[in-house]
Amino acid sequence: MDLILLAVPFFFVLIAVELIADRVRGRRNYQLADSINSLSTGALSTSTGLLTKGVGLITYAVAWEHLAWLRLPEGAWWVWVVAFVLYDLCYYWLHRLGHERNVLWAAHSVHHQSEEYNLTTALRQTSSGFLFSWIFYLPLALLGVPPLVFLTVASLNLLYQFWVHTRHVPKLGWLEWIFITPSNHRVHHAQNPLYLDRNYGGVFIIWDRLFGTFQEEDDREPVIFGVTTPLASWNPLWANVQFYAQLWDDARRTARWWDKLRIWFMPTGWRPADVTAAYPQAKQDLAAFRKFAIPLGGAQQLYVTAQFAVYVALGSYLMEMADQVTPAALALGWTVMAFGLFVLGVALEDRPWAARLELARLLSNAPALYLAGALGLVLVTPLFWLLLLGYSLLSLGGLALCRRATLGAAVAKAPAQPEREAQHQQAAEHP
Repeated sequence: MDLILLAVPFFFVLIAVELIADRVRGRRNYQLADSINSLSTGALSTSTGLLTKGVGLITYAVAWEHLAWLRLPEGAWWVWVVAFVLYDLCYYWLHRLGHERNVLWAAHSVHHQSEEYNLTTALRQTSSGFLFSWIFYLPLALLGVPPLVFLTVASLNLLYQFWVHTRHVPKLGWLEWIFITPSNHRVHHAQNPLYLDRNYGGVFIIWDRLFGTFQEEDDREPVIFGVTTPLASWNPLWANVQFYAQLWDDARRTARWWDKLRIWFMPTGWRPADVTAAYPQAKQDLAAFRKFAIPLGGAQQLYVTAQFAVYVALGSYLMEMADQVTPAALALGWTVMAFGLFVLGVALEDRPWAARLELARLLSNAPALYLAGALGLVLVTPLFWLLLLGYSLLSLGGLALCRRATLGAAVAKAPAQPEREAQHQQAAEHP
């Protein structure tokens, strides 16, 4: 049973509840582009996971089968409790090193890029974490935790972490001493120097208290969310490669071969001396911090939201079909998801070429559907082609309306400028 798949509808219900709470309390913890970007990275991560989950599962199963020191009984309740606690201890070290080593931060930084903090941030996940994360859970296999128990406690750990991504829950008294709470986790997502790189636990805060990484949320120091090197983009693909690209550039620029290799595994932020001198990186001034934003018209926002809903449905379908289709079919599904979410990111950034790329996306849907049928991902019938035609026509109509609204807004602004200049001239002539 896939607990995460079952939880997806509840995630969206709780996001809707938080949105209502925002409105009732007069807060602005949501920005449309940021929320879609967070959910897009989550959808991309989930789609990638359908192709890469074997990396962690197979290595764990092989280690458990051939290297385990014990054979813990799957049916014993205490095994589940011990596994749940020890899983969180392994997660703590994965999470901590994810902040302390360059190559691990390159993956994990995706989760921290949002400058908002709400339940969509919880779903903002990396697509490359599978490369190293499996290593940190091998101790559970060596201790003899059965694979089914491991998979279940891993899902429960992830599900627990969803609710702590909110600004609506205050400190919770004695619970703050034992569990990761919204207050504890708000600290973890901060870029303030006081809070930076603290509170790594997934469920239990006791690991942070034990290993010296705990920091309480201080009312005198309001949390500023985000990363010290801002993403400044709404594109989920760039979100996943931003820090890798930065490391690659530094490795390419440095003259020393040893620095080219070790930069990947050095503490987060470490750069070769010659690169630092030639290409200094200025950190943002938090006293003058401004959230990244690109203004979009209402029609554009509505269009992107509607198109994103289509990809949410596609992602859910891929999760449902994952065990029934070939890897080639899943790879096609991932490609369609990645390209579509990339195009929506371009639209949210209001790039000059966004409309042309959107037309290319719509035109690519027909061959994608044909390939999906050939690979057995869907049973393509005449009804499917009619639905695709209707969807394409509606999308083209929506795109035309967006274009018309954008041009109308530009025309409306044009005469206003000479009028303002005339008013300024009159004010100068008649003080």
